[in-house]
Amino acid sequence: MKHLIIYSHPNSKSFNYAIVKSFSKTLEEEGHEVKIRDLYSMGFDPVLSANDFELMNQGTYSQDVLKEQEFVRGADVITFIFPIWWNSFPAITRGYVDRVFSVGFAYTEDMKGLLPEKKILVVCTLNAPEHVSEKTGAFNAMDFTLGQSLANFCGMTLIGQKYFSSVVSVSDDERKQMLEDVKKIAKEIK
Repeated sequence: MKHLIIYSHPNSKSFNYAIVKSFSKTLEEEGHEVKIRDLYSMGFDPVLSANDFELMNQGTYSQDVLKEQEFVRGADVITFIFPIWWNSFPAITRGYVDRVFSVGFAYTEDMKGLLPEKKILVVCTLNAPEHVSEKTGAFNAMDFTLGQSLANFCGMTLIGQKYFSSVVSVSDDERKQMLEDVKKIAKEIK
């Protein structure tokens, strides 16, 4: 299988980065092909501009968007890995979705999904404890916004959403267990 990982964290020493490395290494060990798009290190422009709208109306996209759409087109499984901030995903991730999964590429104007052969997986970290995220609705917001909505809108199959809570305050052993969970997820993807 061909995997595309959309990674969004500004710190290359973050636990999110450890997740990306563990996940991608396990996938490769399982015989999968992996491409990683590190949005921060790429300097991806998340702003959906007036020019983007004009190009979409003409049935095309800017060069940076076309490049990312080729990565999406070439993938069987698209995995988003990022931290949850303010009960949502980072602005750069949102901008990637806005610009890349756009009308004419990912769905039609009459809301028909154009990516039915794609699978989507979402892996997120939170600094908050699990009970706080449940109370504030963070999990429900993420379940709906990126996982279910994006999958349904674009015709993709949602294969999972995994949340790792309290990542800054748990023990090293607990973080190691989280990385083992990531490896297990990677091994189960068929």
